[in-house]
Amino acid sequence: MMLPNFKKHLIEKGGLSEEEFTQIEPFITTKNVDKGEFILKQGDVCSHFFFVEQGLLRFYALNEDGKENILQFATENWIVSDRGSVYFKAPSTYYIDAFEATTVVMIDETFIDQVSELNPNFRKQNERLLQNHIRQLYKRISQLLGVSAKTRYLDFVAMYPDIMLRVPQWMIASYLGITPESLSRVRKALAEENFNPYKTS
Repeated sequence: MMLPNFKKHLIEKGGLSEEEFTQIEPFITTKNVDKGEFILKQGDVCSHFFFVEQGLLRFYALNEDGKENILQFATENWIVSDRGSVYFKAPSTYYIDAFEATTVVMIDETFIDQVSELNPNFRKQNERLLQNHIRQLYKRISQLLGVSAKTRYLDFVAMYPDIMLRVPQWMIASYLGITPESLSRVRKALAEENFNPYKTS
């Protein structure tokens, strides 16, 4: 099973050794998701966290008019899930689908227990990742409530440097909570400042 991104994630962020990864490898479950295929729909109970080994997922809700509000993109090395649905075993109000053909690692509580039994430090590291995710959510809420469209866009470019050529502009606008027209104005103004979103390093 060739999962270089997931292996690197468990070793660098989960604290596992090469030998420990080899031992848990038989317990790893993957899923290939076709472009346009859903891995979570509104009303389903989400039972996994999805680590993106290769590809691109989007996590979104529908408003009263049926319009998509994108909460998160998940590219390689990102984890996405409806954590509330997983924890409370409650029907989800969200959707997760693949915008590209995607390979995900399916992480559930059983897998977390198995890895934690092998390496007790793993659960602590996993908790740290969860807290960092919550911190990022708070930051995103603050931005949507009180930060300019320009600042939101610049933060998006910094967070998702590899996604600009992979999704259409209307999806980026949806994530930012602005109209595509507003996004075009922001991009035009930044272009006049010689800002190139494809060269962020």
